[in-house]
Amino acid sequence: MKFSVFQLSRRGGRPKNEDRMGYCYTRGAGIFLLADGMGGHPEGEVAAQLALQSFSASFQKEAQPEVADVTAFLQTALLAAHRQILRYAIEQSILDTPRTTLVAVLVQGGCATWIHSGDSRLYLVRDGELLARTRDHSYMEQPVTEATIKRPPGRFNRNILFTCLGSPTKPVFDVTGPVALKQGDKVLLCSDGLWGSLNDIEIVYELGQKAVTQAAPDLVEKALAKAGNSSDNVTVIAFEWETPDASESVLGGVSTDSINEGVFASTVQAGWNDTGVDDLNDAEIERSIAEINEAIRRTAAKRG
Repeated sequence: MKFSVFQLSRRGGRPKNEDRMGYCYTRGAGIFLLADGMGGHPEGEVAAQLALQSFSASFQKEAQPEVADVTAFLQTALLAAHRQILRYAIEQSILDTPRTTLVAVLVQGGCATWIHSGDSRLYLVRDGELLARTRDHSYMEQPVTEATIKRPPGRFNRNILFTCLGSPTKPVFDVTGPVALKQGDKVLLCSDGLWGSLNDIEIVYELGQKAVTQAAPDLVEKALAKAGNSSDNVTVIAFEWETPDASESVLGGVSTDSINEGVFASTVQAGWNDTGVDDLNDAEIERSIAEINEAIRRTAAKRG
């Protein structure tokens, strides 16, 4: 397995950076992750970090050196990350739970499969053309029906998200793939600070014309310049796929061919241990969330 990768995060005009990104790999599989902590809720950066750490721990446990069932793994890992954020909120007695979006892509056996919840995006570009892009979980991008989610009454911001990790309700997510990768395919994961300033045509053009080690930082700088002082956090992680028999490795390339069995590499900041992920079962989490919501209602009643 060979790929070149580049990751970058900038604070922009915000007081702090609530985005997080990273990647992990074994001899036979790799996973690339990006989370955007949601403003308007406390400790978005903690939610984003917990999501990445939880996913990384799940991947380290399951990739031996490959994941047995990629789709099942992605679904289980996302829900485990969601539970970990709720667990943190409960332990810290945070009334308004920390929340984050998440997009993750797992590469194994020459194929890519990805999962996302919220509006952090994945772009797959082949030969300068957009092959695939995630659809945001917002009213703007998702068809709203009785079978999915009810549209809020009256006027509302159609860009608002209706799901994420860390909210009291189970997250909505989509899984796509597996998609067979070809030599030169480029995959970009980004927060809304990028695509909110640059449209799909601009993003695809940069990826199509340049190596990811150049396209990714150029896209970040263009997004920051275009948004100016009002820029959101801008974060990207991008990789370019190389076939094992490629004659020359792209600059900044990673090859897992020489990695021994059982070796795990990660750029995700350590600090969380997966021990205790299942200490709280679904019933206990729901009961605790109900208590948090009741405390919120009591607080609101006192203020009224």
